[in-house]
Amino acid sequence: MKRLLSLPAADGFRMPGEFEPHRGCIMIWPKRPGSWPFGAKEARKAFVQIAEAIADSEQVIMLAEPDVAGNAREMLSERIEVVEMESDDAWARDVGPAFVVDQDRKVRGIDWQFNAWGGTVCGLYQDWRKDNLLAGRFCERFGYPVYDAQHFVLEGGSIHSDGEGTLLVTESCLLNAGRNPLLTKSQIEEQLKNYLGVTKIIWLKYGIYQDETDEHVDNICAFVRPGEVVLAWTDDKNDPQYEMSLADLRLLEKETDARGRHFKIHKLPIPEKPVCITKEELSGFSFEPGEDEREAGERLAASYVNFYISNGGVIVPQFGDVHDAEAVRILGECFPERRIYPVYARDIIVGGGNIHCITGQIPEGEIHEKGNSGSGSDEMLR
Repeated sequence: MKRLLSLPAADGFRMPGEFEPHRGCIMIWPKRPGSWPFGAKEARKAFVQIAEAIADSEQVIMLAEPDVAGNAREMLSERIEVVEMESDDAWARDVGPAFVVDQDRKVRGIDWQFNAWGGTVCGLYQDWRKDNLLAGRFCERFGYPVYDAQHFVLEGGSIHSDGEGTLLVTESCLLNAGRNPLLTKSQIEEQLKNYLGVTKIIWLKYGIYQDETDEHVDNICAFVRPGEVVLAWTDDKNDPQYEMSLADLRLLEKETDARGRHFKIHKLPIPEKPVCITKEELSGFSFEPGEDEREAGERLAASYVNFYISNGGVIVPQFGDVHDAEAVRILGECFPERRIYPVYARDIIVGGGNIHCITGQIPEGEIHEKGNSGSGSDEMLR
């Protein structure tokens, strides 16, 4: 595998928007007992629904630990490629590689350091070694040159790019003491600009209330195209989310993107009724020593912003809430060229994340480059 020590921006690479064409999507088959109750039985059904919806318009690669790869192959259709690869959990967005492209549509990966959302400060489990190795192993397996960014802690769910130089992040996550405590805000900006090829970073103050990732941006705000975003919203002034979303709205209304455009903002409601974990669900977990444990009645960070944009569709979480249909309507208007796939996602949110968190897009473009010493094959990605 070709590990690059140069900087993507200096090499002419940028992080594309998620609405740009994909070669495919990375997912990881769930099994961790501390994330997925009752042997991940219901979670796997939801993963199948999501994978099959994505596979309607792009390749899906399902990574799976060897002991559950057979189960994944049994439950998924033949159009989804199951590849054995070790991981500690199933959050492909956060542990998989970020990808950047150049003007010739060459594609390279970035291998950030992953520390389970906070390391020894506030990490959610004690051993994340397999997760931290996954991005590099994926790039090696499929022949992508990869930038070595192991000096910098970052998760894919904490950044959102418009593909034209603008990046959305939250202060609550990127400035958290469990990520890069020795770096100042400006030094963190410098890393993001160097690796993602962006020129302007918009620092939203908050994410979603009770988000155990320290409020990833992919739960609160997302680009639907350059200059246009959806923002998680509630009109209930008694809800803790109200002031958080209001602060972000006020900031976005004053800001411009890297090209000087003011943002068109679509308010996307959060579920009217808070989604809380039940005592019955809790009884199905098995937590390791040092692993973050859930409590009955705990509010989960449910948000319709946590959707996945495929080449032909938008896969949208549903919670059995009165706002489900409104979220589908709003996103249908935002993406008139794509099919909306509503998927009941309660069995994913109990794990701590949602549809965007368990998926990672691979941009369309050339994998191999002259001088690439990688031995991986692209046959599964054609």
